[in-house]
Amino acid sequence: MFHHVTVLLEEAVNGLKVKPDGIYVDCTLGGAGHSELIASRLGEGGRLIAFDQDESAIEHARGRLAPYMDRVTLIRSNFRHLEEKLLETGVPTHEGVPQVDGILFDLGVSSPQLDEAERGFGYRHDAPLDMRMDRASGLTAADIVNGWDEREIADILDRYGEERFARRIAKAIVEARKRRPIATTGELAELVKEAIPAAARRTGGHPARRSFQALRIAVNDELGAEEDALHQAVACLKPGGRVAVITFHSLEDRICKQIFAKYVQSCTCPPDFPMCVCGASSTLRLVNRKPIEPGAEEIAANPRARSAKLRIAEKLPPGP
Repeated sequence: MFHHVTVLLEEAVNGLKVKPDGIYVDCTLGGAGHSELIASRLGEGGRLIAFDQDESAIEHARGRLAPYMDRVTLIRSNFRHLEEKLLETGVPTHEGVPQVDGILFDLGVSSPQLDEAERGFGYRHDAPLDMRMDRASGLTAADIVNGWDEREIADILDRYGEERFARRIAKAIVEARKRRPIATTGELAELVKEAIPAAARRTGGHPARRSFQALRIAVNDELGAEEDALHQAVACLKPGGRVAVITFHSLEDRICKQIFAKYVQSCTCPPDFPMCVCGASSTLRLVNRKPIEPGAEEIAANPRARSAKLRIAEKLPPGP
């Protein structure tokens, strides 16, 4: 059963300003909550193109979106191939670049992936150490844990998990795998727990949470995919089109904030130049200066929404 509680549903879709005859892209189909609401606001001339690399999400969406499939195209692909796949769908182009009216990202891992023990994302159930969002891809968490060197593992835990005991955990992993390969999430969670000082285990939730997050991000190259896709999204928006991005941790949000800032910034001349000579103009304007966050009612109903942040930007007409 693919059950996913959609976060910031109304806020994100309202932020896109859906037009009945527009073309919209949901880069993270997941449980299809955002897609369903977008599709319900489209008329016969409108179109929704939805991406997911997880086959189970695609199959679930076929049922949930059944009333709207005359205007929906489902694509099984990582959203880092956004521009390429949009070209394949035949959307209008400008100078060879596809042009759409709105693009939505709901980043991170979906609830069904976390809750299905056999996917190997969670530390609360013992399962094969996998963590692939696309089960047809090659690299697994077990490959990293059993094959990468100690420094590489520590770097992943530090960079993607912001784990202050990254070196201790990496050393414990390498020592343990000398005896036998680390094959399950339960084995890894126990190793991480034992590597962290007892006093530090008493706060901040499950001691393996940050390490599992880091491995998941590395296995799926989530931050690299986000960066690639956001640049493509800006290029693929029509003037007046909007991009809405929901993030769930600081690394994702930082990338989104920095990329938006790059396109909002206009003049690139050194500050001591008496006049602008670069001729640059802003590509985006921020719709909300500060990120939109879930209210107390949504957090109470869905605690996983607590860390969510929504940023929205609008494509500006080209400068003179």
